Amino acid sequence: MVRFSRVALAYPDARGRPGPEVLRDLSFTLGEGSFTWILGPSGAGKTSVLRLMQAALRPTAGEVELLGIPLSRARRRDLPPLRRRIGTVHQEFRLLSHLSAWDNVALPLRLAAIPESTVREDVAELLDWIGLTGKEDRRPEELSGGEQQRLTIARAVVTRPALLVADEPTSELDARQARRVLALLTEMNRMGTTVVVATHSEDLPERHPARMIALEGGRLVADG
Repeated sequence: MVRFSRVALAYPDARGRPGPEVLRDLSFTLGEGSFTWILGPSGAGKTSVLRLMQAALRPTAGEVELLGIPLSRARRRDLPPLRRRIGTVHQEFRLLSHLSAWDNVALPLRLAAIPESTVREDVAELLDWIGLTGKEDRRPEELSGGEQQRLTIARAVVTRPALLVADEPTSELDARQARRVLALLTEMNRMGTTVVVATHSEDLPERHPARMIALEGGRLVADG
């Protein structure tokens, strides 16, 4: 499902030359249908790992294989269909300000040409699940930070992706809403989605024990 083999990553500097490595000699495999926590302090490399899992980057060295496709050998035209099988929850939301809450969630289904009757059913069910029923017509700026974060999660899971990667998905939520989001991620996993969640929270992994991969300084320091 997901395989990192001696992966290194360096972001280019202003002149396009490789800068310092932010990931070094990273190797692990995540099985299909697994749930994994990516742990580590700020700057440990968690977000960079997730960006590789989103097929947003290619590794500087080594190999990343996603859903059977090695990124180093993937053609540019192979990447859009791969990304459509990966749901992403970003820290910075990335909601479309000109669309309503309803249309933000519906957009991935409409891009995939899903029948509108199915779109209506799936979006209504998800908005109810995340507690945004009655706010379907509001634009993102009319929602609180926590509501925007829940909306981002709904948009990421509405297509029932094969792989779901989430970067600090509960950072803006109170305890009750964080439990609701964790229940949603757990349910997606139960239905077969491979789920990867990066967090600095110690509480969340305690509430949902699963495999934990710990990073420090761009290296894997614990796996279990």
